[in-house]
Amino acid sequence: MKQIFRWELTVPEADFDRATGFLTLRVPFGWEEQSLPTGETVFRVHCDNPDFVQQLRQDSLAWLPEAVCQVDSLEAQDWLAAWRQFFTPVVCGRFVVLPPWLAEDPAFADKIRIIIEPKSAFGTGHHATTALCLEVLSSLLDAGRLRAGQTFLDLGTGSGVLGIACCKSGLRGLGLDIDPLAVENAEENRARNAVPGLDLGLGGVEAAEGHTYDLILANILARPLTEMAPDLVRRLTPGGCLVLSGLLDIQADGVTAAYAAQGLPAPRQVARESWRALIWK
Repeated sequence: MKQIFRWELTVPEADFDRATGFLTLRVPFGWEEQSLPTGETVFRVHCDNPDFVQQLRQDSLAWLPEAVCQVDSLEAQDWLAAWRQFFTPVVCGRFVVLPPWLAEDPAFADKIRIIIEPKSAFGTGHHATTALCLEVLSSLLDAGRLRAGQTFLDLGTGSGVLGIACCKSGLRGLGLDIDPLAVENAEENRARNAVPGLDLGLGGVEAAEGHTYDLILANILARPLTEMAPDLVRRLTPGGCLVLSGLLDIQADGVTAAYAAQGLPAPRQVARESWRALIWK
């Protein structure tokens, strides 16, 4: 049975923001947080790549010398059993993200179900930025700004949650990721959800060269979103919708400025916890 590695970092209250910034840069697929009575916070990351975990350990101690770091291994079946015990459905507007064992739960009969098999290094919809994007997508559909038959680009598709949500809403498009394991996971989830109209590929925005889209979703990080501003705007159909996330509150203005330089107006901003999504519609 394949092993899962658990990286655990305990930081004092004063280092909470610094630790969150570090994880934002290094662990885009999300992490767990636990607040302790002492004021400390425990951050946890599960991953099946031992090299990634050891590098994360080394870098975190250099970044946060006052923190306490521990790496443990556990059997994959134990990790999945924990997911089964603690996994909670993620409801975002008209959507709900569910694991396979809750796929037929009648409590969500009125929602569009996105079935995602929890994996150690890919999103399940629990990360605030993914939930933000699903909520924004739901609101754009409700408002009639998006409709069946339109096209989308999901950049940094990860587990494919956003692309699957688009396809289940009648859109068709392309999901891209620079991580081949993410593409493989998205392919598994595409099959699990039996969605037509979702193409998947390995690469960044350059892989979409020559095409324009009615909707572009990019849930990545502030720096690449800033650098890709000319490419993303060029690939947006005139009058289309652009949704960017993966941004901390303090990063939103800088990313907004990069797109203003490309001629876009001020975006609408939506916040969830300490994260922001920028929406041009």
